[in-house]
Amino acid sequence: MDDELLLEEKRQMQEEMEQAQILGDFNEDLPSSEEYLVIGFSPGSMPLKQRWRNNGLSADFLAEYLATFFPGNEEDTIKADKTIEVKSAVSYVANELLENAMKFNDETSHLPISIKLEMHSDRLIFFVKNSLGAQAMAKFQSYIHELITSDRDELYIRQLEQNVQDESSGSGLGLLTIMNDYMAKVGWKFEANLQHPEIMTVTTMVQLDL
Repeated sequence: MDDELLLEEKRQMQEEMEQAQILGDFNEDLPSSEEYLVIGFSPGSMPLKQRWRNNGLSADFLAEYLATFFPGNEEDTIKADKTIEVKSAVSYVANELLENAMKFNDETSHLPISIKLEMHSDRLIFFVKNSLGAQAMAKFQSYIHELITSDRDELYIRQLEQNVQDESSGSGLGLLTIMNDYMAKVGWKFEANLQHPEIMTVTTMVQLDL
């Protein structure tokens, strides 16, 4: 009987590990897109500081790629302005998401970091995936809970004040800006990695209306 109980406990633990935890506006029911671009990064391929310098290049590449789907001409100023606006938004959002992923990624897992940009008729959707250790995940989820339950304008001011007092705490403003200035929907999906039980995989989803 003891063996049966032990097997049942292990089965329940396995089921809990396989269950995903959703926070924020993470929509799993959206139709798939036929137009998308994925960029992957190997966490051990270069030093962290160098990867941060390359984030801007990767974000600009995504923005330039997207612009090819918004053809226009010099006479169509409204469409041209819209293209510039969307390119700027894509570059900013992609850069901020990559910086967060690089900063909090658990490099001991040697799992890749990826960013995917999907193009839909009415919105753009970003998916950024990276791995988190237990300590980093607890800190990140605590911030997410604060982000989705607090008044974001007040949180933005508090974060600015905190950053002035402690430069090492300069995280979180990017997500707040994405949600406040770009009116984007942001959500997170946390999943256990069965090959690395001590590691969680987090997918950050950002929906940007066109």
